[in-house]
Amino acid sequence: MEFSFKAIDHIQLAAPKGSEDMAREFFGNTLGFAEIEKPEELKKRGGVWFGIGKVQIHIGIEEPFIQARKAHPAFEVENIKALMKHLKENNIEIIEDNNLPGAERFYVNDPFGNRIEILEWIK
Repeated sequence: MEFSFKAIDHIQLAAPKGSEDMAREFFGNTLGFAEIEKPEELKKRGGVWFGIGKVQIHIGIEEPFIQARKAHPAFEVENIKALMKHLKENNIEIIEDNNLPGAERFYVNDPFGNRIEILEWIK
């Protein structure tokens, strides 16, 4: 082939109109992502973008809004137990799942009900 895929540039999750502050609280304050300024032309659509390292999450406004309950991003982390403790201390419900051999993982829902997988591969 003359082309190749290099990486995922970003993940977009949907949210209801007017929910940018809720996204900032969850992705920014709770998970520690930095807000990324959207290009001027895209600001009028609403939503908010976040990044940490090479990972970007774009929260896009969708009306009517329907949360993603099955489809989801999966984030690989270091020190999953510390993140789990942090989320519990911030009253974020955790859904533990031990069905992936070689990994510790759990799921959380963002404030809009979108499913997010968090995992750490066990060495």
